[in-house]
Amino acid sequence: MPKEMSLRAKMHQLNISNEDANLCDIWKYVVFTGGRTQPGTTKPDEGERHPYSIIDCEPTREVILPSVIYIQKILRRRPFLIKNLENVMRRFLQSLELFEENERKKLAIFTALAFSQKLSGLPPETVFQPLLKDNLVSKGIVLSFITDFFKVYLVDNSLDDLISILKRGKMEENLLEFFPSAKRSAEGFSEHFTKEGLIPLVEYNEKKIFEVKLKEMKSALTTQIAEEVDISEVIDTVKQRVKDAKLPDIEIVRILWDVLMDAVQWSGKNQQQNANSALRQVKTWAQLLNTFCTSGKLELELVYKVQMQCYEDAKLMKLFPEIVRSLYDQDVLAEDTILHWFRKGTNPKGRQTFVKALEPFVKWLEEAEEEE
Repeated sequence: MPKEMSLRAKMHQLNISNEDANLCDIWKYVVFTGGRTQPGTTKPDEGERHPYSIIDCEPTREVILPSVIYIQKILRRRPFLIKNLENVMRRFLQSLELFEENERKKLAIFTALAFSQKLSGLPPETVFQPLLKDNLVSKGIVLSFITDFFKVYLVDNSLDDLISILKRGKMEENLLEFFPSAKRSAEGFSEHFTKEGLIPLVEYNEKKIFEVKLKEMKSALTTQIAEEVDISEVIDTVKQRVKDAKLPDIEIVRILWDVLMDAVQWSGKNQQQNANSALRQVKTWAQLLNTFCTSGKLELELVYKVQMQCYEDAKLMKLFPEIVRSLYDQDVLAEDTILHWFRKGTNPKGRQTFVKALEPFVKWLEEAEEEE
């Protein structure tokens, strides 16, 4: 291709070879800036800079891609040059404020394409860590650069690929560090990347924040239940966290059941002991469950949660009807909820076994209903 041929010719023109004392010049003078430089200008005895360098070309992926492909070819033949490329990129990224906005965009495109083309051996930390200079972040330069990087990279790659790079660069947990302090919030993150059309990234971040909040809540409840904190205090804790984190009711029900059952000291062999422990836990914390199972939908979700736990844990398989009966006795589950699950439940995991086991109780409910 014409651009690749021009770059190759320029290298020959400048007499750059494997034996050069400063191999960084290959990248700095040819690929990035278009010719040898001295403070403030090009060297006068070497004529004009060639027009195919990253800094001087059009800021589009189509124009910059040939440079990336050519560098890939060089590195395959001369892998010892990768360290020099790392050094040059680190210097450029640490000095982004010295470039014009349009030039920074070109560097962002080049960097994204370098990872998209899996440029040999270029480690993500070479890119992300130099960006975290306070002066670059505070001026919004880093956010602009990383936004262009994300947009170009996601043209040819999946969000999972991007997250993988961020993890290797030790930035997946710290994306807000790219933002100036005034915009460094979950809301600021969502607003910025939504405006830039990076909706999948916004959804990923919101899901991650949601999972962290659930984990924190689960941890707090586990501690309170282990310490046998008064049930009213536990209820207040859950309500406050639901309010602060805007957690959906259905997730609260799932977490409550998980935490309560995780706190039980299960026996590996004694089935009766397991039954007694589970039923004691339900009775002890029924008020907690009742407080948050406020609709038929949430009650049904609790039944599904019990179903899945009994299905996945062999020692609990036979406890399903006893747990459901206990939840009914403690006014956590309504009769209509149990009958709905029995007749129309949609979760197939162990359903046939559990329906059969629950038949006597359901029959009793139906007979009691007829008598009324």
